[in-house]
Amino acid sequence: MALCTHLSALQTLIPAPADPVCPECVALGDTWVHLRVCQDCGHVGCCDSSKNKHATRHFQATSHPVVTSAEPGEQWAWCYVDQQMAEY
Repeated sequence: MALCTHLSALQTLIPAPADPVCPECVALGDTWVHLRVCQDCGHVGCCDSSKNKHATRHFQATSHPVVTSAEPGEQWAWCYVDQQMAEY
């Protein structure tokens, strides 16, 4: 299967911060499972396994389609629009 246009358009990835946190979870006093980095603006949000799902909420609010994992050793991107994953 060919990559969707959103994933194909990725040229330079926005890296995760050195010590990433989900700022919305921190403000709520909550925890998260894993973190995702928006590849349009660099927003860091918690994954869908986390109770608040801030990365998905960011997509819903902004329509920024692609996130990457902020987890050490994970090298993949996810397109919310086309529900497609790519490793890099």
